[in-house]
Parts: sequence; structure tokens; C-alpha cells
Amino acid sequence: MRANTAEQWLQQRIQKYGPISKLSLFGKPTVFIHGKDANKFVFTSDSSTLSSSQPQSVKKLLGDRCLLELGGQDHKRVMDALGLFLKPESLKSYVGKMDEEVLPLMKTLTFNIICALLFGIERGARREKLVDWFQEMIEGMWSIPINLPFTRYNRSLQASASIRNMMKDLIGEKRRELAKKGVNPQKDLISCMLSTRDENNREVIDENEIMDNVMLVMTAGHDTSSIFWVINMTHMDSSIFPESSKFDPARFKNQASIPPYCFIPFGGGPRICPGYEFARIETLITIHHLVTQFTWKLLADNFFKRDPMPVPTEGLPIQIMPKSTNRTS
Repeated sequence: MRANTAEQWLQQRIQKYGPISKLSLFGKPTVFIHGKDANKFVFTSDSSTLSSSQPQSVKKLLGDRCLLELGGQDHKRVMDALGLFLKPESLKSYVGKMDEEVLPLMKTLTFNIICALLFGIERGARREKLVDWFQEMIEGMWSIPINLPFTRYNRSLQASASIRNMMKDLIGEKRRELAKKGVNPQKDLISCMLSTRDENNREVIDENEIMDNVMLVMTAGHDTSSIFWVINMTHMDSSIFPESSKFDPARFKNQASIPPYCFIPFGGGPRICPGYEFARIETLITIHHLVTQFTWKLLADNFFKRDPMPVPTEGLPIQIMPKSTNRTS
């Protein structure tokens, strides 16, 4: 992974064994499947055909009641609750808040937006603690799950526990705010999930499910699941996308011309990412500010490695210059 040869390795497996093969991943027996039919099978099969399970390290850190671990009606119930906050109509009201968060340091942009919009945590000591704990947790996300002192996994577990304690306090605060009435339940994701009720006025999502899915949303906003290594293989299939390695964003513009389950940057079917509209709007706002207010140049190479997610080899430093004054910032 650090040598950034994952795609070549997967391509070699396909050439040697075909689109379906067995291997061991994180010490677990694994089946590797590839292609548009495989994508359709993964994203549309119900829990009676295909169940979702993450490596033990991920499960321990994010919890066993997050979307990645749920299936059937449990998955649908939590997915619907997340969708209430992340639907396009709701996102329109968040654009102003995203605007406020665009100009701070870019490497913490996404996490700042998540803290402000999804959890209602404004800038200050609380957010800074959460950022530190989150970075510590992420470092052990894909490590070998050996829980011994001084290991990366042990530090990650401690950071995860600290985040959960903060989230538990935050859920209590949001619950008390909602009890006062007059508070907008759409103000943040936690408030929205707490206010989701069934026909008997009972909470649809319990506290553990809220915490586990808050952890998942934080992680999803920061990194992308390794399943997209395999999805990327479909995007790079030259029989579907001619000159697939050439930089040509326009190739995806007319999605009606693309065969089903070939272009799936956010998954598909019941397993589609609930935050895909959130990600799209966040990206558009960031690009708008960069293009209209700044010019920039790259100060290092543009190569990347996987750790296990894509990471620029030299950190991707850039020099940003305001268009109005042309001074370096």
C-alpha cells in the first residue's frame, strides 16, 4: 500500500484468477469480486444474501451499530434517519455555515464543517480536543488489532473512548435543548436523530446507534472506505471508459450514457453513501472560493501513497495568493 501499487496488484489478480477469487485480508478469509455485475451484487443485495462486516480494528473503533455493520430493517431505519438531515432540501440551509468554514486551513476544512454542521460544535477548546482525538483514532483505524500498551491500535482505542465520552455529553446537551421546545431539530445531525420518532412518539434511533453513526460520519468525511479500491478498478476499465487513465472529468458528465453500476463514486442501491449530496455541495463551495478569490501553485510533486487511504507523498503544500492583492497567504 505504501508503495501505491494496490491497483496493479488487484489487476494482476484479475488477469490471473478472473473477476472472482479468494484471499486473506486482515487475517480473515475474503472473496474478491470485480466488475459492474459485482458492483450491482454488492450494492443491491439484501442482508439475507450478503452481510456487511468490517475488520475488527474498525468495528472496535466505530462501534457495531453503525451503518457499516447493519443490515435489513436496522440498516434502513438508521439510513432513513441520517437521510432526514442530509437530504438536498435541508442542505440548502447549511450553505451559509459552510461558507464560514471555507477559509481556515484547508487540511482541517472538512472536519471543521462536520463539527459545526453535524454536531453543532463551534470553534474553541472542545473542537480542538475532538480534532486531536480524531487524528489519533484514525492512525490506528487499519492497524493490526493488538491491544497492548504503546501500540498504535491501543492509542487509537483510547482516543475513540475519549470521543465517545464527548459525544455522550453532547447527546445529553442536545436532548435537554430539544426538551425546551422552540429548538430547530434540523440544526445539527445529533438533534435530528434524537427528534426522529415513530408513530408512537418513541425515539427511532437509540443512543448507542447515534454515537456509532456519528463516529462513522466523522470517519467517512475524512477518509473513504477501502472498498473503493475495487470500485476504482471499474472506473479504470478501458472497455467501459476509453483512455481511462487520462484526466478527463467530462467523461462522467453524461451519466445516462454510462452502463449501470460502472460509475459509482458514492456506491449504489441501499448501500449508497447517505452523505453524497453533502459532499457535493461542500466541494462546490470550496472550489467556488478558490477559483474566484485565489490563484495558487504547487510546491511539491503531486504523487501519492496509500496509508491505507491516498495520502500525498510530500503533503501537497501549495502557495495561495489572493487575487485582489497578489500577496502570499
